[in-house]
Amino acid sequence: MSSSVSSTIADGTATITLDDGKANALRPETLSAIHAALDEAEAAEAVVVLTGRDGIFSAGFDLDIIRAGGEGTASLVRGGMELALRLLSFPAPVVVACSGHAMAMGSFLLLAGDYRLGVADSGHRISANEVAIGMTMPRAAIEICLQRLTPAGYNRAILLADVFTGDGAVAAGFLDTTVPAGSLADAAAERAAAFAGLSRRAHTESKLRLRQAMLDRLAAAIEADDVYLRSLVVR
Repeated sequence: MSSSVSSTIADGTATITLDDGKANALRPETLSAIHAALDEAEAAEAVVVLTGRDGIFSAGFDLDIIRAGGEGTASLVRGGMELALRLLSFPAPVVVACSGHAMAMGSFLLLAGDYRLGVADSGHRISANEVAIGMTMPRAAIEICLQRLTPAGYNRAILLADVFTGDGAVAAGFLDTTVPAGSLADAAAERAAAFAGLSRRAHTESKLRLRQAMLDRLAAAIEADDVYLRSLVVR
């Protein structure tokens, strides 16, 4: 497992923590490590808590790879969106404890959780900031945002790269709730323990019934984005 991703399983909860000591940028090895941790969680039939270090959840894709273009960019974008697809269809509840700023792909991973907690009065910024940095929003990202954000929040996020914090992030649909500073880990663990009491079969089947049409659209969007990004390589 990558040194920037750690995972522990205890009392039916798998806690996956992103911490590269910097911005928790998502690179191919980071995505692979998260998948490996999810494999372990799935084998243990554990509820998942995905979190970051204090002050940062994830700043999204490694911009050095994105700006370089070519096959590396296409592969990284596909990998990130496929991770979101896996989280959205994971056969156990997924809690995302947003420990800090969540930007771009970081915000999409946040939106892939079944239950999302943030820190109240923290000023932690959540933003799908692609338009602000000169990137056309990927089709897959649009599908991910559409399934969780309010209509107003969706337009502000996708078209205007607006920044959401605290109660504003809850109102827009990025978060389900906020908790006081210092209690995020405990609150996430409490929610995970409560969700562990759900019928796993009923949870999984209901999740797929609720999201199947969206998951199909997301899978198609991932393919369309991949074709588009790879077409740029040969221009």
